[in-house]
Amino acid sequence: MNAIIALCHFCEFHGPSVLFCTQAFHCEAHDPLKGTCTSVLECGACIKRNFTRFGSETPGSESAQESRQSWASTRPSQCEACKSLDHNHAGYISIDHEAHISYYSNRSPEQPELYSVVRQACVRSLSCEVCPGREGPMFFGEESSGYVFTHTFFLKDTQSRGFQRWYSLIAVMKDRIYLVNSWPFLVSHFRELIDELQAKATGVYDAEHAASIQKGQHIQPSANGLFLTPDIFRRQRGGNKTYRGIADLLRDKDLFATLHQRFSWMLKACGNRITEKLLEGPPKEELLTDLEAQLEEDDDQEDTDTEKESDTPEEEDTRGPVFSSLRHILKVLGSQHFHLLAFHVIQGNQVIVRGEKRKTVESVLNCLKVLIPSGCCSCIPYSTKYKDSWQCNFLGLAPGVEIPPHVLSSDLFVLLDIISPRGHVPEGPVADQSRDDEHDFPGYGFVVCGKENATDPTILQKVEEALDNDSLSDAVFDQLLICLKEEWMDKVKVVFKFARSGNSTSEDKEKLLKILGAKSEDEIVLKFWMTGLNKQYRSHLLTCSSAGSTS
Repeated sequence: MNAIIALCHFCEFHGPSVLFCTQAFHCEAHDPLKGTCTSVLECGACIKRNFTRFGSETPGSESAQESRQSWASTRPSQCEACKSLDHNHAGYISIDHEAHISYYSNRSPEQPELYSVVRQACVRSLSCEVCPGREGPMFFGEESSGYVFTHTFFLKDTQSRGFQRWYSLIAVMKDRIYLVNSWPFLVSHFRELIDELQAKATGVYDAEHAASIQKGQHIQPSANGLFLTPDIFRRQRGGNKTYRGIADLLRDKDLFATLHQRFSWMLKACGNRITEKLLEGPPKEELLTDLEAQLEEDDDQEDTDTEKESDTPEEEDTRGPVFSSLRHILKVLGSQHFHLLAFHVIQGNQVIVRGEKRKTVESVLNCLKVLIPSGCCSCIPYSTKYKDSWQCNFLGLAPGVEIPPHVLSSDLFVLLDIISPRGHVPEGPVADQSRDDEHDFPGYGFVVCGKENATDPTILQKVEEALDNDSLSDAVFDQLLICLKEEWMDKVKVVFKFARSGNSTSEDKEKLLKILGAKSEDEIVLKFWMTGLNKQYRSHLLTCSSAGSTS
């Protein structure tokens, strides 16, 4: 955890002061992702950094020497209670060999710019910010100076006014979210350490109080029994005698070595407790549907091959121009014919493409299929016989194949006839071709037959707006189309679960569509796209719905 943990004290004479702090240092030269070093002993940068931190005569130790000299210059303004380690003490260090992290403890942070941050946190924790009862955890801070978690507490002392001294443990870091999420961990382990310190202080206090009673030197209460003035207190405790340090107060000469161990462990454990991980989202609906379709194809491969052989011409001319994208179809056929094709595709009506060149026919179907989820596509790319809409919604036909009259009389189909240069041109309007399109389809004609029986759905409007935007490249448009389909498949899942959640009124359905940002004309699209839900997800929703209705 990139934080600083410190012990602070409030002195009756000199105010708040930082006694002892611990911070972690990462080896900047070591890349843990490459795994080039297995231990700190093999990493030269780690050895150099740890060596300089102990005060060796190297360029890296200049800042440490300056901080010690600065601390020594302010020593006369401090008493024993405001100090921890001697100014000649190099501090304590622990090394995490696997993570290449060293934990260093001293009187103040190693970097001069961090000293003011820790100092300000110390002052606020002991002077400005107060919690009920004056003992307990608090959180404060701002982005500029960092965020602080602090836990204030008292230690008993027979030589202090009120027979107690005021301390705090603070954790300072820049990441507010991380620090807030670490609150339970820090409260638990700070409280555990404070309980140990208070238990030691109480033991020393009881022993000293008992000894002073035996000698008749214990401090007498005031005449009125209410309070002692500072002057009376100083005379009773021995004139202007300064307060003793916390190590003497607890009679623990190894106190700061113990604090170093505890602070280092807290930094490491708290850092390991909350870590950043790369989470991958669920697979796209089309990917799951394609996997299921692939498994079904493997199971029925023999039947499928037989059907294809019977429906496919034995000899065919595979040469011919092909369509490469939706924009290519729009460019060749024109906006009016493309709009009619796209409308029926998105609505789920049968799309029939009839032509002499099989590759040309298949290219049209393949380009149009990207408008809807793959699970909604049932395609027979090229056949010599008409197939009903329940068998496929994308159908490629050889020239001359008759379409039943009941299909031609309905509004649930669209037919694109591709007329080869020397082929017979059927009756009907032929799509205009621009001069640029002649290079792709020289001499070809296109006839589109179908009716638009409803208002344009929302997703079709968005697709056509994107196609008309020349600033969007083909790659960007492809990604935009993927996002649009995923967005509407999420709406489909909500509608699917809503339809199976129980009895619902038309008003409920209207409210749901409004919440989803859909209109009444989108309802047909949503219902059709339900067929694109993969079987596993559909079964899961049905199971949840039935379990909810049972309960």
